[in-house]
Amino acid sequence: MTDRGDRDAAPSQTLSRGIRVLEILADAREARSIDEIARELGVHRSIAYRLVRTLESHRVVSRDAAGRVALGARLAALAAGVAHDLQAEALPELTAVANDLGMTCFLAVLDGDECITLASVEPRHAVASVAQRPGARHSVSVGAPSKAILSTLDLHEWPVDAPDSLRADVAVAAERGYATSHDEVIPTVQAIAVPLRLGSPHRPAAIAVVHVARADDPDAVAERLRRSASVIRAALHG
Repeated sequence: MTDRGDRDAAPSQTLSRGIRVLEILADAREARSIDEIARELGVHRSIAYRLVRTLESHRVVSRDAAGRVALGARLAALAAGVAHDLQAEALPELTAVANDLGMTCFLAVLDGDECITLASVEPRHAVASVAQRPGARHSVSVGAPSKAILSTLDLHEWPVDAPDSLRADVAVAAERGYATSHDEVIPTVQAIAVPLRLGSPHRPAAIAVVHVARADDPDAVAERLRRSASVIRAALHG
């Protein structure tokens, strides 16, 4: 049993900074130098260096010959353990949707006030596709997956600062069974998402596709996503 003292204990600043380093690297499009990491953390270079060395010793980050830092391969093994059953059941369906529609298909889950990509599959033969990296996150107030997830939640579970425009978008999503977005998370990118209703112990989730060209028939895309959502749900609940 956890006592009140444990609950009220101040978080570890060092651990928080180490996690922040991982977030900085996950958001980066390329490896970062120690100096760049230090600037983003707002700490002296020596502190950033010690954090990187500790993370490197656990193989969750790596450094190249020039000393630039990137996420390490061990993170993939750690990430695979997150909602393992959900990822295992979802990946075949994400792959099927991506190849059927020629669009990147991904699974997103609610984490606090953020929507996080848990798994993603790009189409096999598409000339060009939008990358949606696992671990990518954004506010739950924007994006089609966020709206699809919010359409399944009570208002008291929403962000406290949700704008009226978001409520209107989610109401539309709830009525038609899918959500759309355009230029909300990534410029020029559009998305279509349906809720993935799994219940406890799983987090609220959605599956979605992203694309740069307007979908020929959003209703048809949403119906394809709904079929896969049903398959995933049935597999998880036996």
